[in-house]
Amino acid sequence: MQSKGAITFVAILIGLACVFQLSFTAVTYIHENKASKYAEEVVVAEQSKPSFSEISELDQAFYLDGIRTEAKSKYLDSIANKKIYLGYTYKEVKEKELNLGLDLKGGMNVMLQLDMAELVRSCAREKTTPEFDQAMALARSRAAETHTDFITLFAEAWNEVAPNQRMSFDIDLDKLSGDIRNKSRVTNEEIISLLQGEADAVINNSYTVVERRINQFGVAQPNIQKIARTGRILVELPGVKEPERVRKLLQGTASLEFWQTYTYQEIQPFLNELNNEIRERNEALEAEAATADTVELEDPEDSELKSIEEELAAATGDVSTSASAVEKANPLFAKLQPFGGNTACLGLAHYRDTAAINAWFRDTHIEFPNDFVPAWSFKAFSGPGVELDTYYELIALKNIAGKGAVLDGSVITSARVNYNQMTAAAEVSMTMNSAGAARWEVITEQNIGKQIAIVMDGSVYSYPNVQNKISGGNSQITGRFTQAEADDLATVLKSGKLSTPARIVQEQVVGPSLGGASIRSGMISFAIAFLLVLLYMALFYRRAGIYADIALLCNVLFLFGALVSFGAVLTLPGIAGLVLTMGMAVDANVIIYERVKEELRAGKALRLAIADGYKNAYSAIIDGQLTTIITGIILYFFGSGAVKGFAAVLIIGIITSVLTSIFITRLLMEARLKRNKDISFDSPATKNFLKDTKVNFLGMRKWAYIASGVVILICFVSFFTKGFTFGVDFSGGRTYVVRFDAPVTPEEVRAATMEEFGEAAEVKQFGGASQMRITTKYKVSDQSQEVDKEVEAKLYEALKDFYATPLTLDGFTSTLDNPNGIISSDRVDASVASEMQRDAIIAVIFSLIAIFGYIAIRFRNWTWGVGGVSSLIHNTIIVVGFFSIFTGVLPFTLDVDQQFIAAVLTIIGYSINDNVVIFDRIREYRTLYPNRPLYQNVNEALNSTLSRTINTALTTLIVLIAIAIFGGESIRGFSVALALGVAVGTYASIFVGTPIMYDLNVRKEKKLEVKTAKKK
Repeated sequence: MQSKGAITFVAILIGLACVFQLSFTAVTYIHENKASKYAEEVVVAEQSKPSFSEISELDQAFYLDGIRTEAKSKYLDSIANKKIYLGYTYKEVKEKELNLGLDLKGGMNVMLQLDMAELVRSCAREKTTPEFDQAMALARSRAAETHTDFITLFAEAWNEVAPNQRMSFDIDLDKLSGDIRNKSRVTNEEIISLLQGEADAVINNSYTVVERRINQFGVAQPNIQKIARTGRILVELPGVKEPERVRKLLQGTASLEFWQTYTYQEIQPFLNELNNEIRERNEALEAEAATADTVELEDPEDSELKSIEEELAAATGDVSTSASAVEKANPLFAKLQPFGGNTACLGLAHYRDTAAINAWFRDTHIEFPNDFVPAWSFKAFSGPGVELDTYYELIALKNIAGKGAVLDGSVITSARVNYNQMTAAAEVSMTMNSAGAARWEVITEQNIGKQIAIVMDGSVYSYPNVQNKISGGNSQITGRFTQAEADDLATVLKSGKLSTPARIVQEQVVGPSLGGASIRSGMISFAIAFLLVLLYMALFYRRAGIYADIALLCNVLFLFGALVSFGAVLTLPGIAGLVLTMGMAVDANVIIYERVKEELRAGKALRLAIADGYKNAYSAIIDGQLTTIITGIILYFFGSGAVKGFAAVLIIGIITSVLTSIFITRLLMEARLKRNKDISFDSPATKNFLKDTKVNFLGMRKWAYIASGVVILICFVSFFTKGFTFGVDFSGGRTYVVRFDAPVTPEEVRAATMEEFGEAAEVKQFGGASQMRITTKYKVSDQSQEVDKEVEAKLYEALKDFYATPLTLDGFTSTLDNPNGIISSDRVDASVASEMQRDAIIAVIFSLIAIFGYIAIRFRNWTWGVGGVSSLIHNTIIVVGFFSIFTGVLPFTLDVDQQFIAAVLTIIGYSINDNVVIFDRIREYRTLYPNRPLYQNVNEALNSTLSRTINTALTTLIVLIAIAIFGGESIRGFSVALALGVAVGTYASIFVGTPIMYDLNVRKEKKLEVKTAKKK
């Protein structure tokens, strides 16, 4: 083996890099564990107070949960910008930890659909022609049936309805932001192009708005993606605890506005009065508390709470446990540091204090000016002596005559970043339409020497000084912007007042209790499968197996390190992907070891046998893994959410497993050979396992064809008679996982929901007798928030009597705060469900075509590609048929959904490995023995690879069975599909794919002989 030193050095370097990347996750866990301990001590202290007993028992849990959450957040906030690890702050360390998906961490997944039809309507004139209305109606009807973007559909509909009519009669060109040189001669094609530009701008700007809103919401590690050419934005929010607030936040239209402002000097007297009011209120509360009973905590030497509080105080820079005299005298100004001067900024406040300041302004009895509106800056203030990303400016807006903004963003036609010729500083230039320019001229003339605030969704982006009257609608905004800040502001200005509403067409909410259970079950299945694979390889291949185990350990390290480095999200199917990758990782070692054993049986010395074994196994390993990567890539692009996480793990895992199984094991063997030590490749019990078999597989092919044909016929009968149970992502509707505090039966729950909804709901046990999954099609076509609430209320009415401990509607629906009630929900619009079905079919077809092309090209014969794909189609039909035949029969769900399609695609990619290894051996035998009949070469290839075929199937089945048993209800159907696919795929590679390839080759050769004879 050449370059051993370089390979060893690179392996060690990669290992250290992976350890470093994973260390951030460990550090995050340590500090969050400290925060949790601090929070629990605060909760214990709160329970010790006499006032706690006055809270009703029903509300105590919610009250303590709020105290716990607040205390933990307070601790973590205190170290957010403190360097805790190798110069990294907690905030930076948190961003680098391993990302967990919603199904593991809990949270919310939302798909937003922007209404492109409304965009076109907003660009039309007030009065439109009947042809325009007809084209819009036709485009809307087609939009529900196709993936084509709405603007293209509108253009096609227009050409059908009014091919000779100018579109400019209906589209107001002044509302389009593109460059139109001659409005009187603009063509329909040009208008469509401009509308496409408007649509792209709306999608990009909406993405920016959504991203900004989510960042303001304070969600850790959000994932926001634009879905190309669909007008959709996917938002994943791990750990979010207020789904209703998120819905409102995401579905509101963005509003850009220009506000007049007050100066600090004008508002200062009122701030002084407010400061005095707060001080008097605090003094009254302290006097009242002094007369009440107090509870002393434990002695500081014995109390962990005291030590943590001291640590917290040190982290925040406050070493005193009581408020200072300055804070008592000036409570407002202790939190809001005044700016002073002739500026609209009233002061700076730490982000933790903004909520308290808002409450003071809201609850005050001080009579501020009626038109005074306080608003916070969007970005944190940056300046000397100010902690980064910590302090925000409070701006004094002026609500003129109760009308709010003096101008809104709908008048802006363009905005771009320029650079000042004198200072080279970035500034933003904006252009307004004619109406806006006239209004802007008046506003700027009236506010010379004052500041105008640019406000987006209630946050102030900038408040530049007006130096003189601005005519023509062209303005420059300066403000010591960085390049990125100027780009962001230009994007916000261009977004204007978005008239294109967004609606939620798909939503998934997972409670933390379900997420925690998923983590536990996932990790248990991972650990058990890992140990089983290690044990199997060590027992079967002895020392060589131990080397494979070491490579597997390195593979797990590299895989997790790569996941963290790439920012990939680990989901529950992703854990299944990890476990599956372990089975596939040893597949490469099995191929190598079986080949080495063949070389040893041929009489070669150990060193030469190892060298030739590795060399001869490379082609089979690379071909087999490449086909799996092909399906993984297709799955990644067509899947979403947890399925995309599974695909990412699968792709990365295949790459790392190939590298470790080839290089790590070889390095270990070379090191042992260098010491002249022996290496065993089998144990006494496995030495003759499937050795020198002489099975006539091709002779049995007709019986195999008949058996497979009968099974496939039964599957098709089930397809057309029984059908499938589609998951909500393929059928549309609403699904809820509901946890009860006592065992219930599906029949009882079904009857109760039938009575309330007036139609049968699908009810299945989900992970235990006290947990049910309920799917309803009630008002499936109406996905509004009002209907969501109505469905939840009806579900509550139907199920409330099943609870031993009474549960309120709020408690039942508080997905993330209550251990019982709804612990997970999923909602999918019918149009999205139909698209998911189409995407699934397309993904399967693409995978089959891609694999056929690869096999045909790699083996230079189309018959080999047909044989391989025939085996895959056979496997797919049987697995799909199993789900049709046994749905509702087995004690777990067998839904056809995205996870099922992921399983089918994985089966396609994995099952071809067996065919590739066999085909590779047939090709080798045909080269070595060109004069032997193909029948003999094929049979001997099947027999010589039989040990590898069975061994790899067993190692993979071991891990899949572990997932099915221990992995939890959420992925049981998924793992069963994979296990069945591996078992059927092993059979098909021997009795279906290879025999079909043989028969096609024989037929091809006979035709060639006939043609040759005719020519003679």
